Amino acid sequence: MTSVPNADPRAALAWAAETIGPVTGVRRLSGGWTSTMLALTATDGEASVLRLMNREPWRSHGPALTAREHLTLEMLAGSGLPIATSLALDADGRHCGDPAHLMSLLPGSVQVRRHDDDSLAGLADLLASIHETEPSPAVRPYESWAFEAKYRVPSWATDAVTWEAAFDVLRSEPPAFAPTFIHRDFQPRNVLWDGGGISGVVDWVETSIGPAWLDVAHCLTSLVLWHGSDAADAFAAAYVDRTGRAPQPYFEVMDLVAFLPAPGRQEYVVDPEERVRFEARLATVLGRLSRRTER
Repeated sequence: MTSVPNADPRAALAWAAETIGPVTGVRRLSGGWTSTMLALTATDGEASVLRLMNREPWRSHGPALTAREHLTLEMLAGSGLPIATSLALDADGRHCGDPAHLMSLLPGSVQVRRHDDDSLAGLADLLASIHETEPSPAVRPYESWAFEAKYRVPSWATDAVTWEAAFDVLRSEPPAFAPTFIHRDFQPRNVLWDGGGISGVVDWVETSIGPAWLDVAHCLTSLVLWHGSDAADAFAAAYVDRTGRAPQPYFEVMDLVAFLPAPGRQEYVVDPEERVRFEARLATVLGRLSRRTER
């Protein structure tokens, strides 16, 4: 993963100042995977966030990604969801040197360690509320991130048969689903907490129309990696209780395989203990899928 520095890093701050006024403070936010995220303070004390999409390969797609986030925040304004307000967009980087999006700063912080029952229920309720959104016609169909080039058994795998079975599953047609507005990257790193409650959900660059359970699955994978299958199953159960939607294990297989690296890309799952949990989860989900198919 590489960053492409602005030819003049001051250009982005000057551009932001045209909207928020003179910038008196700049603080780099942690956790950005695709972008450099800067918290800006203006002379009136108001805080905002500047996304500079300067990391490849996302920078190459930055105009579409930043424009999608801008349009999504505008679409969701007034929805009651805890989201930022879009303030300005420089999708092609004409002013900033990189594709850029200026947004209001939400309170709170990322707390990926939270996995108690109340926190998982809060995550499930937030995701269900997102899925209740009526999308505009401009929202694109979802794309699978588990494409054929990733169908290679990892070098660290202990059960090649499980991985090959997963690839075979994904070569079949996905199950029918009700088209739903999905965040597409819903996971604890994109949720903010303030005190005991959720204060924000961020990173709306991948929003799509697709299967609701794919959003659930993406969060499940993250919970499995960090906290294990018990936490993941508790989150899934809370979502089912809230929505009445039946699980679709096919999309869990899709999300797990999506975490494999494309050729030439670095591994995402590198911690030995996370790899054990990752492979065990895949075997569990395939077992659930097989039992559903046999009914």
